[in-house]
This record gives sequence, structure tokens and C-alpha cells, in this order.
Amino acid sequence: MLPRASNLPRGFVVSQVAEAARAVASAAFARRAAAGRLLAAEAENIARACHDMAVRFHRGGKLIVFGNGVQATDAQHVSVEFVHPVIVGKRALPAMTLTGDVATITGVARRDGFAEVFAHQLRHLAAPADIALGVTPDGRCQNVRRGLEAGRELGLLTIALAGGGGGDLAASRAVDHLLLAGSEDPLVVKEVHVTVYHVLWELVHVFFEQPGLLAPEVIQ
Repeated sequence: MLPRASNLPRGFVVSQVAEAARAVASAAFARRAAAGRLLAAEAENIARACHDMAVRFHRGGKLIVFGNGVQATDAQHVSVEFVHPVIVGKRALPAMTLTGDVATITGVARRDGFAEVFAHQLRHLAAPADIALGVTPDGRCQNVRRGLEAGRELGLLTIALAGGGGGDLAASRAVDHLLLAGSEDPLVVKEVHVTVYHVLWELVHVFFEQPGLLAPEVIQ
């Protein structure tokens, strides 16, 4: 049996706690480093998604973002990044979220079911030139999948941010670009997603500021 902490020298207790904290911190950073390396390996896919987004913006399209829970606030974060850039001098681009109108969400959920809360809004608010961006921690959110399916039916560019192996979205033909946070840890997925949508914003502006790059055939 281990001696009670109160019977141990204070320095010993502090050193044991510090060692345990270092181990936890080391493991936490290792999980994030692994996810970061996987994200870096997806640089080409992310660049292609950004090019396709820039082409849609160039044609007058807007970005429509949606997700559940924590990802609902991610959707709002993405939207405001494009509409009101924090970097002075960067062009504002049209974007909106489907997660902020409680009356619409609950009204649709009451009549048609929660699975339809994003699909219904897209069918009535989206235009063919637009971009649908669904955010999900594991790719298994039915309403996000249905939203992307509705977007595809309308002719939108469809992009999904997901975690793990992508869940149902990994095999879905409704998704033009699936960008994965390679982790099963929801905290790491959240952090990687924040990085991804900041990269989306940055690269879209790189392309958008070079109009000669915005013909769809430029990047194949």
C-alpha cells in the first residue's frame, strides 16, 4: 500500500505530481502532433477544395455552413471569418450559417424531423453556385449528411470536415471534398478543424486574389 500523501515529504509529492503532469502533457501533444502530420499530408486535397471554393465565390456564390452542438459554433466561426476578415485589407466574401435561427430549426424539426433541419434550409436558401460546408466530429451526423445530399442535388459544391475515418460521409457520393481530422479524440478533432477552416480561408484568398487561377481547369 502506498503511503498517504499527507505522510510524505512535500517535495516528493510535488515531484510526483509534476512527473504525472508531464506525462499527460506529453501524451496530449503527441496526439495533436500525429493529427497535425496527417493534416499536412492532406495539403493537396485541401488546396483543391480551396480552389473549387474560390471558383464558386468568383462566380458569385456564397458559403453556407452547418453542424451540431460544438460544430454549430464552428459553423458560425467559419461564416464570420469570410464575411468579416480579421486581417485588414482582405476581401469579405459572402457566407452564412444554418445554425443560428432557432425558430427555423425547431420548426423544421417538429414537422419533418431533426434530420432535415439543414437540408430544408438549403433547398430554400441556396443557389447552384453556392458552397455547402458541413462540420461533424465523426461523419455520422444524419442531418449534416442530409444537408450535403440536398446541396449536391441543387448543384452546390459540397465539402465536409469530419473526424476519424469520416463515418457515413467517407462513402457518400454527395461529398465533393472530405477533409479529415485523423483522430478519434473529439478535442483533437475540434482543434484540427479550427486549423482547417483557417487554412480554407487563407488559401481561398490566395486563389481569389489571382483571377487567372479561377478557371476550373487550372488545377486538375
